[in-house]
Amino acid sequence: MSLRFALHLTPRRRLARAFTSVSLVLACSAVCRSAALAQAEVPAALTPGEATHVIAALKASGTQIYVCKRDSNNQLAWVFKAPSAELYDASGQLVVRHGAGPSWEASDGSKITGKVLQQAPNTDQPGSIPLLLLQASNAGGPGLLSAVRYVQRLDTRGGVAPSGPCTQEGQEGRSPYLAEYVFLG
Repeated sequence: MSLRFALHLTPRRRLARAFTSVSLVLACSAVCRSAALAQAEVPAALTPGEATHVIAALKASGTQIYVCKRDSNNQLAWVFKAPSAELYDASGQLVVRHGAGPSWEASDGSKITGKVLQQAPNTDQPGSIPLLLLQASNAGGPGLLSAVRYVQRLDTRGGVAPSGPCTQEGQEGRSPYLAEYVFLG
């Protein structure tokens, strides 16, 4: 907007434009502050130094699968077997399926597998599976997941081993869970 044009605006219009500009700045600062707080909640041990950008942040809904096995004392106990979850974007679109390995497969055919590097308890949700940092390896196909180097599992809810005892070796138990998966490049 030119200075000459700005001078021709009525005081009310100048005030409205100024108010709009201030509102945009405040809105931006609120969003930026919110993003900074969300980042601050990630334990330092789960933040890789080499990651340069977020490729995707997806909400997961699924189950953690456990199997009944004998422990070192020959007692039956629940042992983690595999995850089974679907990951959705902010619009509710299914984007990635998560399974054993652990592995992730996007709807575009790209795949990665992960290796746990670090874990931390979810102190905000006691009784939930831990937060994780995993190193990713490309398992095939170009697409969304092909440039992912790390995966963070955050904001977990539920998913711990079933509370009831397992009574037969090989018996499976499933625990529902929710989480956010952040894929980093």
